[in-house]
Amino acid sequence: MPEATYHEHFRFLEPKERLSFDEIVRVAGAAVSLGVTKLRLTGGEPLLRPDLVSLVRRLVAIPGVEDVALTTNGVLLGRHAQSLKDAGLGRITVSLDSLDPAIFARMSGGRAQLEPVLEAIEHAQALAFPGGVKLNTVVQRGVNDDGVEALAARFRHTGVIVRFIEYMDVGTRNHWELGEVVPSRELVERLNAHWPLEPLGAQYQGEVARRYRYQDGAGEIGFISSVTAPFCGDCSRARLSSEGQIYTCLFASEGTDLRSLLRSGADDEALRERLASVWRMRTDRYSEERTAGEASSTKRRIEMNYIGG
Repeated sequence: MPEATYHEHFRFLEPKERLSFDEIVRVAGAAVSLGVTKLRLTGGEPLLRPDLVSLVRRLVAIPGVEDVALTTNGVLLGRHAQSLKDAGLGRITVSLDSLDPAIFARMSGGRAQLEPVLEAIEHAQALAFPGGVKLNTVVQRGVNDDGVEALAARFRHTGVIVRFIEYMDVGTRNHWELGEVVPSRELVERLNAHWPLEPLGAQYQGEVARRYRYQDGAGEIGFISSVTAPFCGDCSRARLSSEGQIYTCLFASEGTDLRSLLRSGADDEALRERLASVWRMRTDRYSEERTAGEASSTKRRIEMNYIGG
């Protein structure tokens, strides 16, 4: 989050403006009743939310939920990993863009140190979460792209799956340029030159990462190619913001207000119908429009630090 904008005097949401855990669980339950089976807590940084472990425990307990995951920057993970495991969290994804301390600091806004995050990843791996630990690495040309091989080498043979993500124009504040994108196919070629790779099939419809295994048995890596190989047609994700907006696309400009509905006395059937209606009417295909040259670079889009990945 840019410090120039989110400075010490910035007015963040008041607690009453955010959804309570009761409200989050109610929306999640309605979504699960409509066929959702996987839930993910992301951010911002979800581990900043007090008592997040109790929310995990409640989400895991919803009948029909098969998997609850967490995406985190790892800074607070070491402190909470054991309690998250005990609460039933299935998987953890850590955002880690570089093994170079200076580049790591630059890409995390100068607010974090590398070693505690690496230690937290090792700790989480040792706890053996059922779905394991993954790393998300956003690759930006001229910034951290020369460290891709080092990241892959560090986590080979560990069971930690690294997923390299093409640098995307999420929001409008990152001054994105196409020339800063390192296409996944280029990364596959580079890594294959060091450690021969072979493709793996998708585990489920709508899987966003293209998976490969090391032929020497050292594990698996993945590539998320929203820029060069959009997957809008298979997208099955919706995102609920902390203030109760439901978004059907990572690149959305507007959401649908559920907080007002929740606080107006609406029953569960009304909530289900609102969710179903939003999903039926969705037409989002921003990544495909970008590839086809149809997307507007000036159109307002929700920021990644607000809606998560």
